[in-house]
Amino acid sequence: MGLVLLATALAAGARGASAASLQPVDLRVDGGEESWHQSRSFALRWTNPPGNVAAVHYRLLDPSGQIAEGETTIAWAATSIEHLSVPPSPGAYTAELWLEAADGTEGASVAAKLRFDDAVPGPLELPPEPAWIGRNAFPYTLRLDRLPGPAPLSGIRGYAVSIDRDPEASPCLATEPCSATETELNGGAEGSLTIAGLPEGTSYLHAVAVSGSGTRSALPATTALHVDETDPVTRLEGEQSSWSDRPVRLTAYAADTASGMSATGSGATPFTAIRVDGGAPVAAAGDSVSTTLISSGTHSVAYYARDAAGNVADGGSFNGEPNHEPEIALVRIDREPPQLAFAGAQDPLDPERIEARASDLLSGLDPDRGSIAVRPAGSGERFAGLATAWSGRLLRARWSSEDYPPGEYEFRATAYDLAGNSASTTSRGDGSAMRLPSPLKVDARLVTDFRSRTVAYGHRTSFSGRLLSGRRAPLAGMPVQVIERFDDGALPRERATTVRTGAGGAFAVRLGGGPSREVIAVAPASATLRGASSGPLRLNVRGGVRLRASAAVAKVGGRPIVFSGRVADDGAPIPADGKAVQLQFRLPDLPWSEFRTIHTDARGRFRYAYRFADDDSRGARFQFRAFAPAQAGWPFEPAGSPPIAVRGT
Repeated sequence: MGLVLLATALAAGARGASAASLQPVDLRVDGGEESWHQSRSFALRWTNPPGNVAAVHYRLLDPSGQIAEGETTIAWAATSIEHLSVPPSPGAYTAELWLEAADGTEGASVAAKLRFDDAVPGPLELPPEPAWIGRNAFPYTLRLDRLPGPAPLSGIRGYAVSIDRDPEASPCLATEPCSATETELNGGAEGSLTIAGLPEGTSYLHAVAVSGSGTRSALPATTALHVDETDPVTRLEGEQSSWSDRPVRLTAYAADTASGMSATGSGATPFTAIRVDGGAPVAAAGDSVSTTLISSGTHSVAYYARDAAGNVADGGSFNGEPNHEPEIALVRIDREPPQLAFAGAQDPLDPERIEARASDLLSGLDPDRGSIAVRPAGSGERFAGLATAWSGRLLRARWSSEDYPPGEYEFRATAYDLAGNSASTTSRGDGSAMRLPSPLKVDARLVTDFRSRTVAYGHRTSFSGRLLSGRRAPLAGMPVQVIERFDDGALPRERATTVRTGAGGAFAVRLGGGPSREVIAVAPASATLRGASSGPLRLNVRGGVRLRASAAVAKVGGRPIVFSGRVADDGAPIPADGKAVQLQFRLPDLPWSEFRTIHTDARGRFRYAYRFADDDSRGARFQFRAFAPAQAGWPFEPAGSPPIAVRGT
């Protein structure tokens, strides 16, 4: 450069000071004097000063200042040189330009730099990238500063980069130098690319180094960027929807269809983890991990995994961004049996009600299971179950002690919780044995004043007695049921009347009319009293029959006498073929004799015409009656009507 300036100064001195007015104004290079050009051809432009410019002279100096191309004259007042070629060797050449007047005077020269460099940068070496890029790796920085070999003379302007799905693509147009817009990373040989985000899957990054003249590497460097932003899919085996009565073995499994759950040698190491109750996680490399929960209680179990891309849903954070929340399962363990004890004493108003109180603090009591059982005390026999039901936290059963032989009996209660733990006890809450004697209820006796008897049709009678306990202790205010069971053919077949005993244990009831029957008094069993019965007592009821005659005097050989009447049917429908009725007669002080058997109609009515034909009947006074004999399905005792008298003439 010093040589060029010296040559220029000597030339100017030779031409004289007057030549300064012929100096070109604003000499410039197309594309910029400070820019490196990939082409050897340059274009120069300038402005001539006012005056008589007759010719333009120029020459080319090499980078060392030596003449690379001798003086060339343009024989007119040109203002540009369109094609000024420099030698093929890259370098910063100098173009000198001066003007000549018509009288041959030459003006001072001016110079411009022609920077030429078509050297191709070496292939770019991209740093090794992780096998997979995960969600938390973005924004992702890629360094581009590994260019082997010497840099071109023009240096490295930057890098042209493109990212797409095509493994064969290029970041620049194939037939043109890389433009400034294509050179994304301007700033020299050292640079880095920040990638805000990429779609899941495989993308390809293509990069070339671009020299100061825009010349790019012969072949782009390409690297595959595998992106996986999806968390692994995890599942948990071993958890139960219900309570467990034993330790629970849990295994978490993970699967990932992209980066996978196997270590790739770079990037994140895949693992699977289980975290119990917010504590430190149990983790294992790969796609599964197991742990065992032992303690009782409700446990919150988080399970998650990290894939080879580093995606993890552990609820934490990375680079200030929150991770996804893990899957949560609830595991319930109850290894303790319920608490159980019989009531401290029997209810004096209901001693045969057996109760045991239970509780369970974790899983709670199982309302579908539980029992109370009984056996003779000290017998070693198997317990026999009683009908048992839950009432809140009370296990209840009823023991009919009178159904068991006299003696002492022991009881066992068993309860379950929802985890399946069971507890059994034969003790009361105070620790004493749960034992009861049989019978528990007070014995009762029914003594009646009624004796079996026969009464007339429609007759009402009294039925009375006393209810006693022990030998003679009266039981007052107790219900007594008097049951009348009528004989076959009666409707209804049974009638019951309930009364209460008085202060002395006495009771009485007025039995109404109706067919023959058995009468029994029953004192129902109560919570404290054993039932008692009087046994069946017989009440026979004679039938009701009426008879009348059409006349009190019958003429022998004359018109017949018509006998008619009715059989009472209160409480007993007439048999389907009628009620049999015997018509009987007698003379005074003689027995009755039957002279005709007839049947009633469905309403119990009957009718018969009798003609007096025997001369011996003249002057005789006869007695007649209707007699209802015993008959199957007829619930009355045999009975006759009151006699009526008829005199023969």
